[in-house]
Amino acid sequence: MSSYEFIKTERDGNLFILTMNRPDVMNACHSPMHEEMQAAFDEFANDDSLWVAIVTGAGDRAFSAGNDLKYQAAGGKRWKVRTGFGGITSRFDLFKPVIAAVNGVAMGGGFEVALACDIIVASDKAVFALPEVRVGLMAGAGGVHRLPRTMPLKQAMGMMLTGKRMSADDGFRLGFVNEVVPHADLMTAARRWAAEILEASPLSVRATKEAVYKGFDAPTLEEAIDAVYPMSQKMRDSEDFIEGPKAFSEKRKPNWKGK
Repeated sequence: MSSYEFIKTERDGNLFILTMNRPDVMNACHSPMHEEMQAAFDEFANDDSLWVAIVTGAGDRAFSAGNDLKYQAAGGKRWKVRTGFGGITSRFDLFKPVIAAVNGVAMGGGFEVALACDIIVASDKAVFALPEVRVGLMAGAGGVHRLPRTMPLKQAMGMMLTGKRMSADDGFRLGFVNEVVPHADLMTAARRWAAEILEASPLSVRATKEAVYKGFDAPTLEEAIDAVYPMSQKMRDSEDFIEGPKAFSEKRKPNWKGK
């Protein structure tokens, strides 16, 4: 595993866990941290033995408070990374599933990191907001686009134009949170989601994710259905495409190889 200063990573079989590790500043992100998160997500994306990732924050207060404005105001060196905020918000070619385990405040870019994940599991202490308009900014790392695609438009607009905060329960009610659990049970729940995904064919999971997201770009439903998706073809050409039906007919668990 790579050594990092501002994040922690862990492998558990086919599971990869990335923890944003600046709890003294509520896991706020600055350029050096973005660089490390990009490297970690590259590691996850490029390793065939890693099938699912969980992203969370260190400590009990925050998933991530977003952009480190104090670092920015102090003139700290800043640069952009190719894959966006947190190494994920502009990463459009990652079809392995990513779960956000939101353990506290998810503000601004922190919320955008969560929105860039496929599943959000939230502690009952979690709070979400895109408060950029209150400090002369906008949620430009995907927030203004992903949130209205995840919850009703008027509710999303109300949240973004005011910067208002939303609880985990409200996030669940409006559809951008998959599950709310007691704070102490957060990582257990996130690991449960990961374990359920890991029971499925990894190539089928990736083909599904690719078709869903790329299908949004099609002008019509018919074109989305008729489109050719590379991961779907890879799935059909794989050993697992044979193994799944064979295991079903033999009434046993499949032995997925991811190839």
